[in-house]
Order: sequence, then structure tokens, then C-alpha cells
Amino acid sequence: MSRTLPAALLAAVLLAGCSAGSPGEPAAAPGTASAAASSATSSAGTSSATTSATSSAGPTTTPSAGPASGSAAAVGDPALREELLAMLERDQAGRTGGADPEGDAARTRRLAEVLDAHGWPTWDLVGEDGAEAAWAIAQHSDLDPAFQRRALELLRQAVAAGQASPGDLAYLTDRVAAGAGEPQTYGTQVACTPDGPQPATPLVDPAAVERLRAEAGLPPLADYLAEMAAICAGD
Repeated sequence: MSRTLPAALLAAVLLAGCSAGSPGEPAAAPGTASAAASSATSSAGTSSATTSATSSAGPTTTPSAGPASGSAAAVGDPALREELLAMLERDQAGRTGGADPEGDAARTRRLAEVLDAHGWPTWDLVGEDGAEAAWAIAQHSDLDPAFQRRALELLRQAVAAGQASPGDLAYLTDRVAAGAGEPQTYGTQVACTPDGPQPATPLVDPAAVERLRAEAGLPPLADYLAEMAAICAGD
């Protein structure tokens, strides 16, 4: 089962680094309504405007196997959930005028403390929306690639345990790869080029990308790029 991300959130997740030379990254966590252009969902430094992977994306889909409501009453640590959601609000507010390196660094440090204490914030611990907020912050932690790699491994473990979104894992997988200038698996990190949006780095296996995207709960790549075209046009 998949769910549709709000268009604003998609833009936030995918446009975090749209200024020249900034990495593409997903910006907002799926399931939240607040979003602002961020440095392209996951990271791929390019001279063109870059966008990134959700979860982070306009109406993009990610599995919604976690708690449906994410309400404080339904989670193990309501206070941590509220903190993560507040961090996401600041993340998005800080992007309304462009990149927010100081804010990103502060949120990265705090999320690192959360990972030290809990591992990846799971659906059971902080609800689906809290986990998505953690993902968005990790997506925007491009200034600390080592932290992003650590977050990616913990998120991978949580997905394997059925406690996090495969869609989020796809976006962060691509962001880490694109940030290192390496091929991406799902094509979530997009650069706005004169010829339209294109994956910011080559695909690992173009023949398998549609199957892999479907397994992660993501829409077909052509549909995704069409959504990105509208975002790139307004950039």
C-alpha cells in the first residue's frame, strides 16, 4: 500500500539544493504539510539546480505500513516525536530563503544524539510522522557525509524490521550515493537541466530501476520526472 506525499513536501524533499553547486536532496518528511525548497532530496552537487529524494517530492508515494495516525498517544516516546516534528518545522522554515547550513548542522548534531540513544527512530517509537521527520533531517545532513552513511545503515535495519519506510530508504540511499558522485539506485536525486529534470548521477541499473522503485513504493521514474519538471519550471 502506498500513500501520496503532499506536493509541497515533495518540493521540499527534492529541491533542497536548487542553488548552483548545492547537492540535490529530499527536504521534508512524508506525512507533513510544511515544506520549502531544500537542497534536492538526497545529495548530488552539480552546477545546475538539483533536487532530491523522500523520503523525500511532489505527489510521490512511499509505503504507509507504519502507524496510520502517528498521534502522540500511539507512540512509545511522544516527547521525542514532538521534538522531531518541531525540528522538521525549523528545517522547512529555514529553507524558505535558500540553504540553511547552520540550522542543518544543529539538527544533524541533535539527530546524531537521538541515534546514539535509540538507533533509528522507529514507527513504534515516534510514529510514522516522527520517523519521516528524522528521515528529512538526515536527508539534509549533506555537510556530514559520515553521519548520513550511519543514518542510512540504521534506517536500512529499521526497514528490514518493518519499522520504517522503504521509500525513505530509497531516497536516502540515492542521496548518499549522489553526494559521493556515485550512481544512484532509484533515480530520486534529480538535477534541473536545460533539457528538463534528469537523475543527477547515472543509474546503477537502468533496466531494473522501475522494479526497484515499485518495490520501494515509488511511482514510475517517468511520472516522477514529470512531477519534477513542474518544480524545475518554477525554480
